[in-house]
Amino acid sequence: MKKIVFLFVAFLLFSCSDSKPKAEQINDLYQSDLLVLKDDVTQLQHLVEEGAPQKQLQKQFLKAHESYKRVESICEYYFPSVSKAINGPAIDEYEYDDGITVPPAGLQVIEEYIFPNYDTNSKKELLKEIGILNANLVRLESISKTNELTDAAVFDAMRLEVFRIITLGITGFDSPIALNSLPEAKISLETIGKQLAVYGESEQNASTLKIIKEGATYLDMHSKFNEFDRAYFIKNYLNPLSKAIYKTQLALKIPLFKESRGLKVATQTLFDKNAFDTEAFSGFPDYKTTKEKIELGQLLFNDPILSGNNIRSCSSCHHADKAFTDGLETAATLDGKKMLKRNTPTLSNIAYQRNFFYDSRVNYLEDQAVAVITNENEMHGSLEKSALDLKKNKKYADYFAKAFPGKEITAFTIKNALASYIRSLSNYDSKFDGFMRGEEKFNRDEVAGFNLFAGKAKCSTCHFIPLTNGTVPPNFDRSESEVLGVPGKDKKIDKDLGKFDLTKADVNRYSFKTPTIRNIALTAPYMHNGVFKSLEEVVDFYNNGGGSGLGFNLPNQTLPGDKLNLSPLEKKQLIAFMKTLTDEKQY
Repeated sequence: MKKIVFLFVAFLLFSCSDSKPKAEQINDLYQSDLLVLKDDVTQLQHLVEEGAPQKQLQKQFLKAHESYKRVESICEYYFPSVSKAINGPAIDEYEYDDGITVPPAGLQVIEEYIFPNYDTNSKKELLKEIGILNANLVRLESISKTNELTDAAVFDAMRLEVFRIITLGITGFDSPIALNSLPEAKISLETIGKQLAVYGESEQNASTLKIIKEGATYLDMHSKFNEFDRAYFIKNYLNPLSKAIYKTQLALKIPLFKESRGLKVATQTLFDKNAFDTEAFSGFPDYKTTKEKIELGQLLFNDPILSGNNIRSCSSCHHADKAFTDGLETAATLDGKKMLKRNTPTLSNIAYQRNFFYDSRVNYLEDQAVAVITNENEMHGSLEKSALDLKKNKKYADYFAKAFPGKEITAFTIKNALASYIRSLSNYDSKFDGFMRGEEKFNRDEVAGFNLFAGKAKCSTCHFIPLTNGTVPPNFDRSESEVLGVPGKDKKIDKDLGKFDLTKADVNRYSFKTPTIRNIALTAPYMHNGVFKSLEEVVDFYNNGGGSGLGFNLPNQTLPGDKLNLSPLEKKQLIAFMKTLTDEKQY
């Protein structure tokens, strides 16, 4: 009976579709798929209430999650906060504005109740979570009714969905236990195909639809999560698809948005040489980077004039040949008598983040520079005093005049020049980038290593492709922290509480920002405290389940505590891939 109802609804929605604008037809498809999703979740609720066997519950859950994939591109694009409540990660999250910890909700929370095994003792809690999901679906349906789609937004959403498949889909990010990622990726591709089909049968569109069909067939033929060749799939299907969608949009004369965002609007693939816009990460128009600011910033970066004792410069702790780290476990204090409590982070590609320092305490590079310069144990300087000194220096006066025409030398111009130089250190030209652009070849171990990184080893579920840091794709509008359970030298959990010192929220106890692993072969030792001297040690730590694997009692650990079961060969292959992340150009 319910199938008949849905067919009738579909008939009503599409009976006059030919006369409707294309974006309205896409909206009709979305609304129809949303009804199916709601029904699938209701069916799951009924099965739980009736005490259905585990296998049936798991099958219905997978069906519901696949139904979500049919609405994902539009839902994520127009209603990101609701989408997060429906299919966000199953971890608590601290809300800075409200000062509260918000528990997770949605499909990934429900997945943990049903997979790998369903405990009937959790029936009450499971039904509560399904009830919350139903409420959010009702909310989604309500706000969707008055939402109007545009052709430009639809094409933007389609390309972002391709990027979502690459970064969050085939990596297992949003199917972490059931590992139904590959069938779900096929659903996502097919949904893009249905949306594109609305725009007619032009030669360009036919070519785009052909890529989707071939990609879906590849997913059917290669369905084992740990054996899936993600490198081949991305290079041969997903990169060509995002390019083809872009070309189809241009062929249809549908305009691109003229907005500034981390991942540029006109990006054709995630791996384009200039895919990311450092200006969009910087925050304010006054922060705009120029060639003159970069030149001035480089001078200041290497000059001890900014320190209180005129001995230490930024480059004293950030060495260009070490990807702007210092090779020490933790940095030395200004007087050289003690060590600071944290490792010196790389500055290479640091611009592609939304917050800085291991505890994420500042949001802009300008503020990071100020915090380091004014810290009594690091540089113990004063930007105001430095401004007075710089005004007396003719060379610097000339450089500032060129970089900031008509402006005085101030604390702002100093910090902005420094940040501009640091932003210029973002230059993705590693072997990995060349491989993804079709300019370089990987050997067998490097290919296997990438597939482990984005699959079995689960590295890319925190170090997101292609930035390999915690800035969440495909919008790249927030940077995440994780609780790993890193040990100290005494083999107990390190005493540094991380973000907890700022928020006092238990969820942030031992939480640290997820850094980039670009240039990781140059930045040993590793972790916030420099406890691991080699990549082999780092891989072993993750392979054993982080702090949980070491026996630490860490209920808020966000890293899965299960062993990865990587073989010795797989560990070597994973490291072989990570070494391809070294940029060719070192400053």
